[in-house]
Amino acid sequence: MAAITVNGKRHEVQASPDTPLLYVLRNELELNGPKFGCGLGQCGACTVHVGGRPVRSCSIPVSAVDAPVTTIEGLGTPEKPHPLQSALVAEQAAQCGYCINGIVMTGAALLRDNPRPSEAQIRAALDGNLCRCGTHMRIVRAIRRAAA
Repeated sequence: MAAITVNGKRHEVQASPDTPLLYVLRNELELNGPKFGCGLGQCGACTVHVGGRPVRSCSIPVSAVDAPVTTIEGLGTPEKPHPLQSALVAEQAAQCGYCINGIVMTGAALLRDNPRPSEAQIRAALDGNLCRCGTHMRIVRAIRRAAA
């Protein structure tokens, strides 16, 4: 049994220590924001913040989580969304929505660390987030809008 803090709430989890954080988030805590994409930490669909840093939750065992976890469910609320969430809606930047969790979490970390990123910095930050929808320009515009 392990204890982790997710979205400000402490949880005792039953998973074995080598269980990927993603499985704990989805299966035990029933948080559906982080998605299983590749299972290899290469696509970004499972990105969450651990201690404020974006990490691929499919690649980190729950036993290695030593700081609070924030998922997209804890980033904003329907009543008060994170500025990036609002900007993505305004730019109609998501199509299927599968990758957008990872993009939001990666973009939010970028904006926290660099409140006024250039387009090149945005593209570099999102380089590891795979998306098949073809809304890349809208996603970049949304991050720029959130920065403004």
